[in-house]
Amino acid sequence: MASRPLAAALALAAGAAVAVAAPVATGAAQAAPPGDKDVTAVLFEWRFDSAARACTDTLGPAGYGYVQVSPPQEHIQGPQWWTSYQPVSYKIAGRLGDRASFADMVNTCHAAGVKVVVDTVINHMAAGDGVGTGGSPYQKYDYPGIYSGNDMNDCRSVITDYRDRGNVQNCELLGLADLDTGEEYVRDRIAAYLDDLLSLGVDGFRIDAAKHMPAADLAAIKSRLTDPGVYWKQEAIHGEGEAVSPSEYLGNGDVQEFRYARDLKRVFEDENLAYLKNYGEGWGYMDSGSSAVFVDNHDTERVGDTLSYKDGANYTLANIFMLAWPYGAPDVHSGYEWADKDAGPPDGGAVNACYSDGWKCQHAWPEIASMVGFRNAARGQGVTDWWDNGADAIGFGRGDRAYAVLNHEASSLTRTFETSLPAGAYCDVQSGRSMTVDGDGRFTATLGPDTALALHVGARECADEPAAAGVSFNVTATTVWGENVYVTGNRPELGDWNPDAALKLDPGGYPVWRRDVTLPVGAAFEYKYLRKDADGRVTWEAGANRVATAPESGAVTLWDTFRE
Repeated sequence: MASRPLAAALALAAGAAVAVAAPVATGAAQAAPPGDKDVTAVLFEWRFDSAARACTDTLGPAGYGYVQVSPPQEHIQGPQWWTSYQPVSYKIAGRLGDRASFADMVNTCHAAGVKVVVDTVINHMAAGDGVGTGGSPYQKYDYPGIYSGNDMNDCRSVITDYRDRGNVQNCELLGLADLDTGEEYVRDRIAAYLDDLLSLGVDGFRIDAAKHMPAADLAAIKSRLTDPGVYWKQEAIHGEGEAVSPSEYLGNGDVQEFRYARDLKRVFEDENLAYLKNYGEGWGYMDSGSSAVFVDNHDTERVGDTLSYKDGANYTLANIFMLAWPYGAPDVHSGYEWADKDAGPPDGGAVNACYSDGWKCQHAWPEIASMVGFRNAARGQGVTDWWDNGADAIGFGRGDRAYAVLNHEASSLTRTFETSLPAGAYCDVQSGRSMTVDGDGRFTATLGPDTALALHVGARECADEPAAAGVSFNVTATTVWGENVYVTGNRPELGDWNPDAALKLDPGGYPVWRRDVTLPVGAAFEYKYLRKDADGRVTWEAGANRVATAPESGAVTLWDTFRE
């Protein structure tokens, strides 16, 4: 089948309505991930061996409670990301790794203190015909040894009307063969697949396209599992005026609250952070204890429903806010650069190093990773000591455990903040610098534009107080496909004028390319920008060397334009 329609189907087929609905009353059991660590790193389209290394090197040390991996089952062949969401069989034989590498990943992550959630595709099977990634032949409605046409819903047409429950739950999501989850055999077969994953140590499931299956069918499937209480996180996208409501699924487990991410985009782009004072149930969202939240996911970043890595400070600050704010159980999306919305993972999902080959590794960004410990330290504490300037600067506490400040203004902010923190020294986990809270819970700080500050009782001392300053390089530069922009200069931190050692800049805010570098305080330095094409050919910008000085404290932001 054509790739573009399928990508559209998997990318928020339910629509993107943003109107706020009335609060939903629920009697469901709490669905948030159990334990003291509720942050999930969603390693989208990472190979299992790469995810295992991330658990050991980054996720465990940072305090992540969970890692979510992409669908492991056999699927159709092809380079696009959405091929993972067209099952051919339930063998663990997709492009991300085989059964042995999957099992090794689960064991390695557990050893690092990280539980494993699997993205599961149980609403449908593949369209078209061919041979799957594990060698299984298939035709639409015929998957030998698993399903035949009798196991599919009778509606063999595409979903067209989201105001019609039967159309949404019995017809085909853009041509994908829709399983009849009301059939006992289908329920048993799906439960057997999930039980197989549980036998390998999996701790929970994301249920893809849950909205397209009746909640009662999912409840019947879950009841058949060897662990019926296993954690479930269901994708049920809110759409204003639609027949199927996400709240219907609360009895089965957690439900993803898509309005949370959509509204964050609007607030950070067009409104005031001061409006976030009652974010969550106060905005008509589902109960916090039953909601999974995110700034972006693989679908929403591609259709523009939410912020993405391309949105610079808006994106980073939104993730900081999500991790500091007590609503829901947060997912941190960690994917790769894309221009083509269908593009699959670089190197087939092998992540040899973060920030190379297009891998964004948002879970490891210092601004984001440092907030996981903040959230763990503040767990169970409500919002206290709120402050805002009526616009885009806010501060709030989490009881006597933590305090965060976000300055989304275009100018610096200096203020004495009143908190409930115990007196003493703290380490601002955003900057790595020491702060002192006095006996009245007050501290004074200066924040640059689009920066944050975060103190918590789990970080009372900065292990290595930096005798260094931050320099943020920002250059406007247009490129053609395959080109990237770098900076180098007359210091070892900048590569000593060696193009091979130059620092690659991030195109997330294209045409602005950005990178933060730490230099000794007060250091004067020279620098220039250059382009490299796909073959490694170097083009230096014109003109004399640029000159700047690292500040005595804090950070300096350089705004340049590539000289042709």
